[in-house]
Amino acid sequence: MTTTTEPAEKKGPNTFGILKRFGPLLFLLALVVVFTALKPSFIDPINVFNIMRQISITGLIALGMTFVILTAGIDLSVGSLLAFCGMVAAVVAKGGTANSMSLSAGGGQGFGWFAALLAAVIVGSLAGGVQGLAITRLKVPPFVVTLGGLTIFRGLTLTLSNGGPISGFDASMRWFGTGLVGPVPVPVIIFAVAALLCHLVLRYTRYGRAVYAVGGNAEAARLSGLRVDRILISVYVIVGFFAGLAAFVLSARLNSSEAVAGIGYELTVISAVVIGGTSLFGGIGSVGGTVVGAALIGVLQNGLQFNNVSSYTQSIVIGLILIVAVAFDRWLKSRSRS
Repeated sequence: MTTTTEPAEKKGPNTFGILKRFGPLLFLLALVVVFTALKPSFIDPINVFNIMRQISITGLIALGMTFVILTAGIDLSVGSLLAFCGMVAAVVAKGGTANSMSLSAGGGQGFGWFAALLAAVIVGSLAGGVQGLAITRLKVPPFVVTLGGLTIFRGLTLTLSNGGPISGFDASMRWFGTGLVGPVPVPVIIFAVAALLCHLVLRYTRYGRAVYAVGGNAEAARLSGLRVDRILISVYVIVGFFAGLAAFVLSARLNSSEAVAGIGYELTVISAVVIGGTSLFGGIGSVGGTVVGAALIGVLQNGLQFNNVSSYTQSIVIGLILIVAVAFDRWLKSRSRS
C-alpha cells in the first residue's frame, strides 16, 4: 500500500505582517539612505547627535501621549503646557518673575535646579490631572477639554511672564540641556531612560495591561472590574508629567523660558505617536513605535533643513505624513478584520 503525501505549501514572506510590524522603521531607514545620498555629511556624528538632541524634547512628551492615545484619548494642550511648566521652572530657578534679556546666570538667588525640576513636573502633573477629571467627571470629550487647555495654559504663561522671557540659569541647570556624558547629550540619556521605563510599565505591569484594555473596549474593561475613570485620569497625569520634564530640559538647553515655547508641538508629538503605529482608536501601540516615530520626524525635519527646504514646506510634509499614517492604520485594521 502506497501513500502519497502532498508537498508542503510554500509560503512567501508575509508582506502584510512585515509592514504592520516594521513599516515605520523601514520608512525611517529609507529616509536616512535618501538624505545621506543627497548629502553624505548627513550621517556625520555631529549631525546625528544633533538630531538625537532635537527629538529628545518632543520625544519625552510623545512618551506620555502614547499612554493617552492608547486609551483612545488625545491631548492638544501639551505645547502650551510645556510653555507654562517651563515658565514656572524659570521663576523657581531665578527666585522671581523678573524678566531678563541677559543670558548670563543670575546672582544665585533662586531655589536651584532641583526645585525648578520638581515645580515643572508637579505643575504639569496637576494640570494633566485637572484635564483628566474634566474628561471623566464632566463627560466632556478629550478634544474639547484639551483644546481649552491649549488656550488656558498659554494665557497663564503670558500672565506669569508678562509676555517676556526669563533667562540666565546657573550652570547646574544648564547641564541638563547642554551637558554631555561621554559623547552623548544629557537630553538624549533622559529620553532613553524615560522610554525604557515607559516600555517596562506598558509591557510588564498590570497597569500597562489596564491601559490597553481601556483603549480596546472601555465598557468591557469596566465590566471586568477595572476602574476606568482612574486609569483615564492617570494617563493625563502622565502626559502632564512628561510635558513638565520636557519643559525643564528645553529651558535648560536654551538657557531661557519663553511664552512662545512649544507652539505647534502638539502636531509633532501626535504625529510621532501615530506614525509609530499607535492607533488613534486606542488599544494598539508601543513605546518602541513612538521612539521610531519621533526619530522619523526628527530625521525628516533635519534632512529637509539640510537640503534648504523652508520651514513652511516642512509643516506641509509632516501634516501629509500624519494623514497617510492614519489612513495606513485604518487599512491595517480592515485587513486584520478580514
